[in-house]
Amino acid sequence: MAKNTGNDYRKGAVTARTQFQQPNGDYQKRDERSGQFMERKQSPGPFKGVAKEPDGRDTKNS
Repeated sequence: MAKNTGNDYRKGAVTARTQFQQPNGDYQKRDERSGQFMERKQSPGPFKGVAKEPDGRDTKNS
């Protein structure tokens, strides 16, 4: 399980979540189990500790 350290980084990976970059540049999270879209990040850069789509870490519906 991922934990915030309070020092501007996260220890561990966020499970069952992936992220992708939308055409307008915002990153959006997706629930890997249901495929449902989650929050969208409007500040620059990707979410911390969330796997990007596509990548080899994710298992089928992990």
